[in-house]
Amino acid sequence: MESYGLLAAVLAFSYLLGAVPFGLVITKLAGLGDIRNIGSGNIGATNVLRTGRKDLAAATLVLDAGKGAIAVLVTRYFIDADLAALAGMAAFVGHCFPVYLGFKGGKGVATFFGTVIAINPLVGAAAIATWLLTAVIFRMSSFSGLMTALLTPFYSYLLIGERAWMPVAFMGLVIYIRHKDNIGRILKGQEPKIGAKKKDADKEEAGE
Repeated sequence: MESYGLLAAVLAFSYLLGAVPFGLVITKLAGLGDIRNIGSGNIGATNVLRTGRKDLAAATLVLDAGKGAIAVLVTRYFIDADLAALAGMAAFVGHCFPVYLGFKGGKGVATFFGTVIAINPLVGAAAIATWLLTAVIFRMSSFSGLMTALLTPFYSYLLIGERAWMPVAFMGLVIYIRHKDNIGRILKGQEPKIGAKKKDADKEEAGE
């Protein structure tokens, strides 16, 4: 019973940490209003970048990734290493479905990266390499994230075995669910390319 109580406490702490909407907080503090009323309405770094503030987008990226990493590392070194991957998964779920925002959150790619890097740096490096290679070839941020979400569970299984690959696979599945609109635009050839002019990207994202 005590072990179940510990698991519940770890998951609750990690979820609430992951649910902190840093993109929304940062843009409001900067006087830019509610990020949910800008661009795609997403709270992540990509949408923060649409405000024109690269510094705020970078900060959002680091903080969103950091949520997952902190959950993993705190659990590993101060609570129970066997629960570390689950803690990262809970933080990821918190980012995607934050209780503070009525369970309407981000798409999870940055938090996914932070979590995976903290779980195992080699797996994290493989995930980053996959994202970068896909981005160079196809020039689509969303497609790069989807390919990374698809392949990283295999990296996890090969490099660290069964203990962590299932939480990583679960996060990858959620990323696909959160990117359903992007997948539709990719199939229609309407997904904005990296480096596209803002006006053109907005039109494509709106399906115009």
